[in-house]
This record gives sequence, C-alpha cells and structure tokens, in this order.
Amino acid sequence: MPTPPLASGPHGPDAMRPLLDTVLDALQAGNRARGGPLPAGGPAAIAALVRDTVGDLLPDDGDPHALHDLVRLLAQGAADPADPLCAAHLHCPPLAVAASADLAAAILNPSLDSWDQAPAASELETLVTQALARETGAADALITTGGTESNLLALLLARETHGSALQLVCGANAHHSLPRAAWLLGLPDPVVVPAPTGTLDPTALDAALTTHPGPHLVAATAGTTDAGLIDPLPEIAARSRAHHARLHIDAAYGGGLLFSDRHRHRLTGLDAAHTITLDLHKLGWQPLAAGALTLSDPAELAALTHHADYLNATDDTDAGLPDLLGRSLRTSRRPDVLKIAVTFKTLGRTGLGTLVDQVCAIAHQFADLVEQHPGFELHAHPVISTVLFRPTAHTDTSLAALRRHLLTTGRAVLGRAHLDGRRWLKATFLNPHTHPDDLTALLTLVEGNTPE
Repeated sequence: MPTPPLASGPHGPDAMRPLLDTVLDALQAGNRARGGPLPAGGPAAIAALVRDTVGDLLPDDGDPHALHDLVRLLAQGAADPADPLCAAHLHCPPLAVAASADLAAAILNPSLDSWDQAPAASELETLVTQALARETGAADALITTGGTESNLLALLLARETHGSALQLVCGANAHHSLPRAAWLLGLPDPVVVPAPTGTLDPTALDAALTTHPGPHLVAATAGTTDAGLIDPLPEIAARSRAHHARLHIDAAYGGGLLFSDRHRHRLTGLDAAHTITLDLHKLGWQPLAAGALTLSDPAELAALTHHADYLNATDDTDAGLPDLLGRSLRTSRRPDVLKIAVTFKTLGRTGLGTLVDQVCAIAHQFADLVEQHPGFELHAHPVISTVLFRPTAHTDTSLAALRRHLLTTGRAVLGRAHLDGRRWLKATFLNPHTHPDDLTALLTLVEGNTPE
C-alpha cells in the first residue's frame, strides 16, 4: 500500500481537494438521509446504524471508501444545529467562514505550547486575546476550550491570589462547572445563594457575605443555561466591593451581547469583574471549541508559570522567543484563534452585532406566538435568545415524555428546564436564518405530538 498523502506541505492542497469534495458530498448525502433535525429511532437504532455501517473498525486491509461512508454516517446520525427545529442547547450552527478557517488550522496543525511550533498562530492569539480583553474592559485574556475551563481557571487564579480558604459564593442559578471547579481545586464547599426569580438575589448575597468569613469569590451569571437570564450585575458588583470580595462573571452565553449596540446595555457592570468567562461557540457562531477568560490583572498569570526545557528554555526566553506555557493549563493546544480572528475580521463588530440582534428578535417572535396561543403558557419574555414554554394540558411527567417523543422520532430537538417548581420546554435560538414559518412549525409540532 502506498504511503498516504499528508494534508500539509507542498503537495497538501492537491491531496486535499478531492478529499474535500468527498467530505462535502458525504455531508450532503447524510443530511438527506437524516431528513430532519435529529435521526429517528432513538439510541438503540442509532447505535445499530453506526455498528452496521462501520463493521470492523480496524480491518487488516483498509477501506478506500471509509472517508465517505463514515462522514455520511456522522451527518445522518447528527443533531443538526442549523436545522430550525434543533433548538435545545447553547450549541450554535457555525459560520461557513469560521469552519473553513478551522479546516486550515487542522491542516497546518500548529500547537500553541511553544513558539517554534506556532510562530504566526502565537502572535495571532495575542491579537485575539487583546481584542477580547478590550471588549470586556479587561487587561488580558486566555483562550480556553469553553466555559468549564474558563470557570476553572477563574477559580484557580483567585485561589492562588487569595489562598486556599477562598469561599465561592454563587447563585442557585450558577453553572454546574463552578461548584465542580471548587471541588477540583480543594476549596471549601460553595455558599449557594437563593435565586428565586432565576437570578441571584443581591440582598441574599449581602447576607451570605456578611455571615460567612472571607476571603470570598462571588460568581455572577450573564446568561443562565436554563433561561438565558442575567443577574443584576451592577448591584452584585456593588455588594462585592462593599465586602471586599472578588467578582467573577460567567458570561459564556450572554457575553456575545457585547457585539450588539442594541443589547450590550444588558451587560452593564461586566467591567467590574476581576475575571469573565466567554464562549464564542455560543453567540459567536464558532465551531467548537472557542472559549476565553478575560482578567483585569495580568500579573495573576504568574500562577500559571511552568517550565519545561524543551518548550521554554530560559536562554530561549531571554533571547526573545515567547513563552507560551503560562497561557494555559494545557500543553498541546490547537490554534482556535484562527477561526475567531477570521470571523472578527470578516464580519466586524457590525456583522456580529447583526447576528446577535437577529437571534434575539427570533426568540421574541417565538415568545409572542406562544403568548398568543391559548394552548400554551410562556414562562417569560426572553432576555437573550432562550424561550421557556409549555403546553397547558401537560403535566410535568407527560411534558418530559413529549420531549423524548419528539427526540426519538427525529421531529424536533427541544431542551428542558425546571423553574418556579415546574418543568418547561426550552427553545434556544442561535440560528439567524430561522424564518417565522419555522417558529410556527415548531409550535404546531409540539401541539400536535403526544407520546404513544
């Protein structure tokens, strides 16, 4: 068997062109075979399809059709975030320009753990992190894999600054990664503050900061996972200052509002945070992964200082080669900055802001449809692009069964949330191409489908 061609190098483009045609054809065939937002049949049927298609995964002799067959399989068995009826999660359909840039990153395959592996990518990362820091009123930023890693880094930097007695104080609405990060870092059990309306209560926060000894790290949320709600950031910042508490804001979802002139006012108070979590694979339309952590004091990054002679030898650093190991907890790191940089440069702030405005408007249109329909109940009008609703005739149990029925029949992908003591269906709109007819179709589908 001849040696397979490489993706990069002088002959890489010629080797890739026919393979890209194969991939695109397979994606198209898989999408046609799926025929909707999710494959029908449920877990057992999809597992059988995968196993039957793959057969022997590591045969003695290779299969020249494997690329087409497995890409087609993946597309056929995918939940397609570009389908208007796929609206369960904070999982965006990526922009074509961003996915194209990500292909280039995969082909060149630089790793951002030493300058000699990624000369241009490391400088591009500097430009991207500077841009993200400016947008949030911070001084520096780190590229991460998403909100979970960003939240972990935020707690780590706080612990190294304030000591291992640091007490995380967060709302009952906070992302699950925050208490988990406290556990991973050996911090005391978090103080969980009530969030009776879905957002952190500043009065209850004040009481918690008064009752529990410091030092404190207050974690607020700008865009909750369940309902897309934003904590009262100015009030939380004021209470944190009064108690000399450090403030972290998890804006993994809501941070994208910064691009919108119409909606960025909802993030007033964001710049009071010591650290801020961002996720551009949500309201940034990037392929996974594209997260960031911005911080107000770059000197705190000294806590990440790490030495490995083969990556950041002292004499190399003294000679001017950038030391990249202190920019992440990871060693090998793909250049996720390329797709972000290409998107920023291609669309600009206006283009990104337009996308944000579109999905927020779509969510409001859907909320209006729900509110006007006598057979449905709306939880509240959306703050960002998430709408919670439920058919009035359903109990919590039958509502959960209805959602699973839509999933396993491949008709619609809706999320679930539990607020105000009840279960709700959740529609998160991140596809700017969603049409009003799609919204009507989604509501009609929920109304007309019940489990067998």
